[in-house]
Amino acid sequence: MSKIISVNSGSSSLKFQLFEMPDEKVLTSGQAERIGLEMGIFTIKVNGEKYTKELPIPNHKVAVDLLLEAFKEYKIVESLDEITGAGHRVVQGGSYYGESVVVDDLVVERVKELIPLAPLHNPAHLVCYEAFKEALPHLGHVFVFDTAYHQTMTEESFIFPVPYEWYTDYKVRRYGAHGTSHQYIAQRTAELMGKNVEDINVITCHLGNGASITAIKGGKCVNTSMGLSPLGGIMMGTRCGDLDPTVIYYMANQLKCTADEMEVYLNKHSGMLGVSGVSSDARDVGDAAKEGNKRAILTQEIYVNRVINVVGGYYMQLGSVDAIAFTAGLGENDTYLRGKILEALEEGMGLSIDYELNAVSRAKEIKLSKEDSKVAVYIVPTNEELVIARDTHRLLK
Repeated sequence: MSKIISVNSGSSSLKFQLFEMPDEKVLTSGQAERIGLEMGIFTIKVNGEKYTKELPIPNHKVAVDLLLEAFKEYKIVESLDEITGAGHRVVQGGSYYGESVVVDDLVVERVKELIPLAPLHNPAHLVCYEAFKEALPHLGHVFVFDTAYHQTMTEESFIFPVPYEWYTDYKVRRYGAHGTSHQYIAQRTAELMGKNVEDINVITCHLGNGASITAIKGGKCVNTSMGLSPLGGIMMGTRCGDLDPTVIYYMANQLKCTADEMEVYLNKHSGMLGVSGVSSDARDVGDAAKEGNKRAILTQEIYVNRVINVVGGYYMQLGSVDAIAFTAGLGENDTYLRGKILEALEEGMGLSIDYELNAVSRAKEIKLSKEDSKVAVYIVPTNEELVIARDTHRLLK
């Protein structure tokens, strides 16, 4: 038996689970939220009980120190030396990695090199890695890349129609993200259908504050919505997703801003926040829409439109689809937007949905489609941490 910690750090959050492997028993889980804001939230689950603290969490290193202190405080482990490995989710591995790897100096340098492709995430991943390395020098570490699962795409899906030398000389291409989640969801959806993942085609919709949609054929990614970085694809909480490139240099001239300043606009001030003027959180936007806020209503309509355009395109690319699976914060919990997406897809894809069931279904594995639906529709809560723990245990064993 060994204890493996799975670390899933976002730009302002750090989720973790401690597993006993190979039994895959979860010993504890939790998260630090609102990292870098005035007041953060730290939550840990112990023996079915949830404990929450509100306190400043200025950076990811403080979040790591908090969780390690909590392990000792709640006697989850007698000694931190019992933890033998840490698996870290890393958003961007470029074309370097088609699978998870044991961390060494070269791997760290490549992740640093790729920071421009994931500016909100790769730096946070490295801070967490260094914090664990400092606190627990005996640990082995594995990086599990969001981009690895998407390396099975063929050129017609990942090459952009720009000068080809941009790809050969500068590695400009579609990389995608959330690969660990899409991999888990495809596998779990197949299990729920009683089939092998190699025998089905599925469209996985990871809809959260960051969001991506992936077309999966026989267990392998054939296309995904995020592009060179997590900024591409559908509308997100604060990210614009795909847009006419002219917007970028036109507005740079209008605002007299630099490329770095424009990146901040597109990464942090666009998406749901930018359109609604209310919030980057779909729950807040939904509340405002119910009160008649026209920009909030428009935000929801744009979101649905962007999702169905991608799903519809992938439906045609795959030729046939056995299932659609919704996951992540919005996909699992936003009954209104999920329902609107399904309504918009219903006729074209031959869906038959139990909308009453959809209206009460949150954060649990459940089939939303009826038996006469041509495509099965599921909610499948993601479990990236389990995939990370499996890869970490396998590589360090």
